[in-house]
Amino acid sequence: MADNGNAAVKSKEKSNKPSFWQGVKREWNKIIWTKKEDLVKQTGLVVVISLILGVIITVIDSGALKLIDWILSI
Repeated sequence: MADNGNAAVKSKEKSNKPSFWQGVKREWNKIIWTKKEDLVKQTGLVVVISLILGVIITVIDSGALKLIDWILSI
């Protein structure tokens, strides 16, 4: 008998829960999208910083390689 009561409570709980896709839609509407201008600025900044870091890493790597070659030639 107690099982029938629990089943009724569980069916009520299920009817109050939104479906998966309703939850997805609700969360999707909460997203604050970046403006195009901001996105372009941020993308440009990422590209510039990546290029600068690439040059720095190349210089350090070349310097370390020359240092190792010099040490080994002694």
